[in-house]
Parts: sequence; structure tokens; C-alpha cells
Amino acid sequence: MSDKPAPAAPQQSRASAKKELPEHFRGYKHVWVFVELERGVVHPVSWELLGAGRKLADQLKVDLAAVVLGAPGEGTRNAIQEAFYHGADLAYLVEDPILSDYRNEPFSKAVTQLVNTHKPEILLLGATTLGRDLAGSVATTLLTGLTADCTELAVDGDGSLAATRPTFGGSLLCTIYTLNYRPQMATVRPRQLPTPARDATRTGRVVEFKPDLDEDKIITKLLKFIPDRESAKSNLAFADVVVAGGLGLQSAENYQLVRNLASVLGAEFGGSRPLVQKGWITSDRQIGQTGKTIRPKLYIAAGISGAIQHRVGVEGADCIVAINTDKNAPIFDFAHVGIVTDAIRLLPALTEAFRQRLSPENADRLAG
Repeated sequence: MSDKPAPAAPQQSRASAKKELPEHFRGYKHVWVFVELERGVVHPVSWELLGAGRKLADQLKVDLAAVVLGAPGEGTRNAIQEAFYHGADLAYLVEDPILSDYRNEPFSKAVTQLVNTHKPEILLLGATTLGRDLAGSVATTLLTGLTADCTELAVDGDGSLAATRPTFGGSLLCTIYTLNYRPQMATVRPRQLPTPARDATRTGRVVEFKPDLDEDKIITKLLKFIPDRESAKSNLAFADVVVAGGLGLQSAENYQLVRNLASVLGAEFGGSRPLVQKGWITSDRQIGQTGKTIRPKLYIAAGISGAIQHRVGVEGADCIVAINTDKNAPIFDFAHVGIVTDAIRLLPALTEAFRQRLSPENADRLAG
């Protein structure tokens, strides 16, 4: 469901507002993507955003630029090359030893100085921990609008950025416009958008920018870097196969059926928000608007009704298999395969069938 306005009168109001864009904003052009680089590693959401940015830039007939911040020699040049491979026409390189590790103040100052100098029309960032922190600070400093956690980006008929996101607890999809301010800013969650094909023949232009930063004037200091314990976290966002459960499983004990099937398939397991609220699963395994967005090749949803909050987190999957006793459950509206039955009865049968199918003996026989 969407609360996008009807095209007639609202389109006229947007067009008139577009004409009222202040004179000092009318020279803002091009689409920028902030490339999130930490300790030499680029977050994959950056490539996803470049794919979306490429479409926006083509529609607007402008350049797509990657923005790379970091300390000299810490992977910035490699990040720029990959940005070209993923669709960027040019890259803004902002290097300074102060930018070695992320801190809000120096990164915000560097990005706002870059924006004020080169004037982009659109600025996109990933809705990651880093991206959300930086985007809010930059938008506040620039006194412009920011649409957070978008599920879709498009260019409207008058050239405005149409940023769509869930609202009212995920019950509606709202399209937001930033008409009289620039840049138009938006964040998009990882795995919400497809990754563009990598073209190693692409090249681009690099524009170096020296920010005005002074370490003595920056309050926050990095004392020690302690990495997350990745082994203790789920990898839902980048899993090829995900099995998830909902309240239809009726109890925490029955949720073990989801884990059993996931184990046999070599898959990740997760669930809907009510399961986190009940304590059946941890928050890092929540799938949906307020949890993880996933794009697996196969998603099996057992006992999940499929409300809009869950739908926005899974509709990018290549194949969705839904199991539910309610034939009118919303999940059947977007699932590729729907099975109307009790998941508590079906999951053990599926698990055993896959176990036999994927046993070493059958694998050898099928390979032969």
C-alpha cells in the first residue's frame, strides 16, 4: 500500500515549488554516493547505492560521483577504482590523516565543505551505523532534508528526488520530496537494492579535495579500536538461503524446527519482530523494516503473516516460499510459492527430505 498522492494537483504543486527553488541552489547538479570505507574495506551498500545512483543520474542527464574519505594509503584509491567499476563517472577523493577512523565531527566537516564547494543535487548514503550518524549530522549542518531508510529511489517528472520509505509503523509507504533545499539527501538500508554488475573496463576522473580540519579542535579522540565479534553475529543480510519463523510456530520450542531446516540447508535463520519481543530469537536475527533487509536466492517463511513491515525486508529475495495455515495471509500476495498448511507439521518433513537429498551418498550419486 502506498500513500503517494494522485498525480494531478500534487504534481502541479511540486512543479510550482520547483520554480521557487532559491537562486543559490539552482547551480546544484549531479548525483553523489558516499562510499563507506573503514580500515580499507568498503561496505557493500556503497555499490548498491551506486547502482541506484546510476539510474538517477542517467534520468537527470548528469554525472554520478563517488565520495571517498579516508587517510592517505588506507584503501582510498582502491575504493575509487571499484566505484568506477560499479558505475561512477568521477570520484571526489578527500584524504587527511584525521580521517583515518570514523568520527562524526571531522567526517561531517569534510563532507559539508565538499558539498558547499562542488554542490551536488542528490547525496545518497547507506543506512548503516556509520551512514545514519553521518547523514543526520550533514543534513542538519546544511539545513536540508533527509529521508531515512528508503526502500525506493526515483526521479519525479519535474526532476525532484522521490524517496519512498515505510511510515506509520510500516503500515504505509510514503514518498517524500525535498523541494526547496539542496542537496536532496536519502539513506538506504543494505540489501534493499540490487548490486550493479561490475565492469572492470570503466574508468573515471578523480577530483582531490583538501578539507580544512584541525585535530586540536576535534573533541572526540580515538583511544583504541575493538572490532565486533563477527562470529557471534548473524549473516542474514548476505546469506544465499534464509529460513525464518513467525508466531504461527506457537512456541519457542517449535522455533527449533526452523533452526533444524536451516542447519540441513546450510542456511541462516531468522524471524519476525514478535519473536524478538517474546525472546525466542535475538534482535540480530530479526527480519523486516526494523530488522535486517535480506536478498537471498531462497527465503522460506514459516508461520509468518507477511505484514508490510516484514515485506519490505524480504521482497528482494529471488524466491520466497511461504508456509501458513491462513490462505488469506498477506505473505501469499508476494510469495513466489505458497503452501497452505501447518508449518509445525511441514518443517520436519522438509528437513528430512532435504537431509536425504543432500546426504553425501546422494550427492555422490547425483554428481555421477
